[in-house]
Amino acid sequence: MRRAAAGGAVLLHGGGGGQVSTPLYQLKAEFFKTIGHPARIRVLELLSEREHAVAEMLPEVGIEAAHLSQQLAVLRRANLVRTRKEGSNVYYSLASPDLAELLRVARGILSGVLAGQAELLADLQAAQGEAKPPP
Repeated sequence: MRRAAAGGAVLLHGGGGGQVSTPLYQLKAEFFKTIGHPARIRVLELLSEREHAVAEMLPEVGIEAAHLSQQLAVLRRANLVRTRKEGSNVYYSLASPDLAELLRVARGILSGVLAGQAELLADLQAAQGEAKPPP
């Protein structure tokens, strides 16, 4: 199956000559669903720093080994991580440095949102204090 970008869609060319057009926004939604799990986000954060063996990630991610393996399999199937085997150890790394950049951008967005919410909370608390009648 071959992919070719066409406008806001990706054309998937099948072996039978037919084409299926998937809107780019739908593909983006699927991408964000794939990474949209706390354990997968944590794995990607760790791999943004450097390559890790599964055993190294276990205490950092804080889930059972079987669950971590499932989450790593999801990331592998989506081609977001790569594996390398050395002896009995399997090492994982990011398939693209753009994933690390995406996580950095998300952190910046969240920092801005949280700062805005903290300002709003402070304003609300100040207004509530002003509205109280003196005892």
